[in-house]
Amino acid sequence: MKKYKIIALAMLACAGMKGFAQDGNVIGKVVDKAGNPVEGALVFVESNPQVQVATDRNGRFEIAAEKGKKIKVLTWNDATKLAAVTENKIMTIVMDFSTENVEYGLGLKQNRAESTGAVSTVYAEEINNRSAMNVGNTLYGNVTGLTTMQKTANIWEQIPSMTIRGLQTLNNNNGVLLLVDGLERDNNWNALNYITPEEVESVSVLRDAAAVALYGYRGINGVVNIVTKRGKYRTREINFSYDHSFNTQTRIPEMADAYAYASAVNEALGNDGRAPRYSQNELNAFQSGKYPYLYPNVNWAEEVFRDRGASDIATLTFRGGSTKMRYFTMMNLQNDKGFIKNANANEGYSTQNKYSKANFRSNLDIDLSPKTRMQANIMGVLNEFSRPASAGENLIGKIFTVPSAAFPIRTEKGLWGGNSTWDGGMNPVYLAQGRGYTKGHTRALYADMALQQDLSSVTKGLGASVRIGYDNIASYWEDYRQSAKYGMQSVTKWENGKPVEFNDFEGGTVGSVTGDNAKLDWQHRSFNFQMNVDWARQFGKHDLYSMLLYTYKFDNKNGVNTTLYTQNVAWYTHYGYNNKYFADFTLTTSASNRLDPDSRWGVAPTVGLAWVISNEGFMKNQSFIDFMKLRGSFGIIHTDNIPSNGYWNTVVGGANGYPIQDNFNGDGGWAEGRLPSLNGTTEKAYKYNLGLDISMLKGLTLTVDGFYERRSDIWVSAAGQNSAVLGVGSSYLNAGVVDSHGVEFGLDYTKKIGDFQLSVGGTFSYNRSKIKEMLEEPRAYDYLYQTGKPVGQVWGLQAIGYFVDDADIANSIPQQFGPVKPGDIKYKDINGDNVINENDMIPMGYNYNCPEIYYGFNIGLEWKGLGFNAYFQGVGNYTAQLSSSLYMPLINNTSISKYVYDNHWTPENPSARFPRLSTEVVDNNTQYASSVWLADRSFLKLRNCEVYYKLPAAWLSKIKMKQAKVYVRGVDLFSIDSIDLTDPEAMGDNKWPATRSVHIGLSLGL
Repeated sequence: MKKYKIIALAMLACAGMKGFAQDGNVIGKVVDKAGNPVEGALVFVESNPQVQVATDRNGRFEIAAEKGKKIKVLTWNDATKLAAVTENKIMTIVMDFSTENVEYGLGLKQNRAESTGAVSTVYAEEINNRSAMNVGNTLYGNVTGLTTMQKTANIWEQIPSMTIRGLQTLNNNNGVLLLVDGLERDNNWNALNYITPEEVESVSVLRDAAAVALYGYRGINGVVNIVTKRGKYRTREINFSYDHSFNTQTRIPEMADAYAYASAVNEALGNDGRAPRYSQNELNAFQSGKYPYLYPNVNWAEEVFRDRGASDIATLTFRGGSTKMRYFTMMNLQNDKGFIKNANANEGYSTQNKYSKANFRSNLDIDLSPKTRMQANIMGVLNEFSRPASAGENLIGKIFTVPSAAFPIRTEKGLWGGNSTWDGGMNPVYLAQGRGYTKGHTRALYADMALQQDLSSVTKGLGASVRIGYDNIASYWEDYRQSAKYGMQSVTKWENGKPVEFNDFEGGTVGSVTGDNAKLDWQHRSFNFQMNVDWARQFGKHDLYSMLLYTYKFDNKNGVNTTLYTQNVAWYTHYGYNNKYFADFTLTTSASNRLDPDSRWGVAPTVGLAWVISNEGFMKNQSFIDFMKLRGSFGIIHTDNIPSNGYWNTVVGGANGYPIQDNFNGDGGWAEGRLPSLNGTTEKAYKYNLGLDISMLKGLTLTVDGFYERRSDIWVSAAGQNSAVLGVGSSYLNAGVVDSHGVEFGLDYTKKIGDFQLSVGGTFSYNRSKIKEMLEEPRAYDYLYQTGKPVGQVWGLQAIGYFVDDADIANSIPQQFGPVKPGDIKYKDINGDNVINENDMIPMGYNYNCPEIYYGFNIGLEWKGLGFNAYFQGVGNYTAQLSSSLYMPLINNTSISKYVYDNHWTPENPSARFPRLSTEVVDNNTQYASSVWLADRSFLKLRNCEVYYKLPAAWLSKIKMKQAKVYVRGVDLFSIDSIDLTDPEAMGDNKWPATRSVHIGLSLGL
């Protein structure tokens, strides 16, 4: 009986389904490429956009549509897909790689299938898993083509460096253009430090000519477009997250103790032919620690830094809307307390490194009418940060340059330690705890509004939009510092190994520092205006879109002659045939007030082509490849990079030798300083790109790009071509030429099988440049020319060891860098002229600023809500210069690191890493451009590791929650590199040490 009931129910279900189809209703589900439901997507019939529904939290929808019609899906992030209606079948629409939205900015959006530009994108789920305080520090290795290097500093100063496709010009202007929601923001990248990961939907990197064409002068080095979250259709979401971290400093340089320092000083003075500074009694006192006030042994890092810092991030977001209005609102609070020990030693204030920030964002999309849409975005930032003493007093530098034997922290009388060699202002503990503090306040407003109007009543497909934006950012400093007395007792006589006579030294005064204690530190204002008219039509198999665009930007910073005006006029046309062949053409003309008034405008054409191979007939009967597209682009991009402000004018300055005007008026006369640079043009980039996008096996995505760029008409000085007889500074000429080339790979594989989900991926980029022309001065030997070498190539003398003794010096080739002694560096005679000088310099290593190889890879696993993921990032072909006192110690009474102390030359250690010790500047040894002072800076870091658990939906539904997740994360847990003393991203004696953090957190969604 039961069997028949089941058969009857099945028949009724089939009949219901048939009747349902006859009524013209379709049931479907929208999922992402991992199979997860897409909530809040708009679903409508392409031929009748007025019939609209939205997907629910399970991605399901029901809409009236007949067989043969096409349903269009539009997600909140503007990804689109068309799907044909089928009969008697529940539709499943997958928002796969080809449907992804490509954000070019300036109102131009395309799906991945039809775009011709090289654009790589990273999405929210890959950004918001590092527990970073700003979006800039989430982009290490997870965006193809973007080289992002971490900066170790105070939290509010940790704006990373960013380059796209390496170093391509000679004028050190390789920075990218930063956009927020397609609109250029302030030119100082402040927005990169203020925008939180929680408000970001995606970050897109625009790399080739077709992608950056609309940005005129500003886009030549590539563009980073940060797209913030927007509302969803017919949904309502409330999300809360909280993150707490335990932070520690890693690889703090270990400095030599007092006995080792004193021994090193005596050894160095002996090498210099001078008497030792410390007697045997004093050495014994340092070693025994018996007289800590007379012969101290202070580990300054341990006395200044505490073991652990902490930070908190709390975020509340509201997201949702209807088909007429959509919203996203976020409130974010952050605070961080640093590593200063005993920061509350003073009554009434703290000297801790502290940072607190409040962010507010509101993004609105309102359909004012069926043909008029308004967008309004606003972000406000309030932050406050403080640090001990002031930046100019260089606390970090003094921790690693003041010797452990210099003075005690305090004297027996309670004075701060200091003496005639190292005054009280050199005392790191005083600077950290007793000097006072400085405090900063930053207030920022980013606002923009856009109106889009459908003008199809004039002619079908016509539309127009206008957008304005305004930024106002200012930072104010308060200075609360006080001076104090300092002193130290020193020994003047010893008897029987004990000090018996002393001298008291005191210095300094008690009081406040004179001068202003509050000021406007910096300010930036900018105004954006954008207007465009566009036209989109479809004629059978032909798709046409054309846009005429005008943009204007005004920038002003506090100071003199800091106002910048730029404007662009662009015509962009996109053509597609039969969803297989696509072509883009852009013609842009730009102007900038940085340029000579006679050559401020430049015209730049670009072309992009794409062939969707997977839509060809010969690809229909295979199931291996889901999507394949071949694309290529070429374009000429101009820039307003200049050699100097007002370069077209003659520079006139104070007279030295030959006055234009005599000294009748007592003004000292005037003289020509530099000749004018006339008949100039703009620096240009000729960009070529060939790329391949492939999606296969229902989850594997691969992108490959190869590029070549010629940068020409670069401004360079003509001094190398002129004789010194000229008598004045040489003008600049548009004569520089640089070629660059490289490859980029991006790989992602996501697969969901039942309750198990796997995700792996990686990025890799390689770039290499070559200087073709720079008007280089004549060289004695061909191998000395920088022309023909990469931009930023390091040059140096090749060390072949150290002089062993005087006989070795006498029998070796003379070196023309000053007198040498045993233990000094011996260099190779490159040209065979039996003398070592600057003509023996050769290229070695790579450059100091930007690695040629940059890569990242990740792996993620999840089973029934329990998950793990790890993100690695590394660099290669990257060189470090060991030029700080951490490696060149004791000069000017600086300290010595334990690493150098253990690895310096002595007669017993003739093959040491570093030369002999000296208290003097040994010109022969301090040739910074030398293989001794270079190191491989390549590294591989575990940037992020996370273990999490997502509570089951069945549990959450009982309390009306959508999602709940708890996690533990580790950030920068380890580094594999060959730098022995510090972290490779914290090189130098004035850099804050790198940090490692462990985070615990939760996120809840209603």
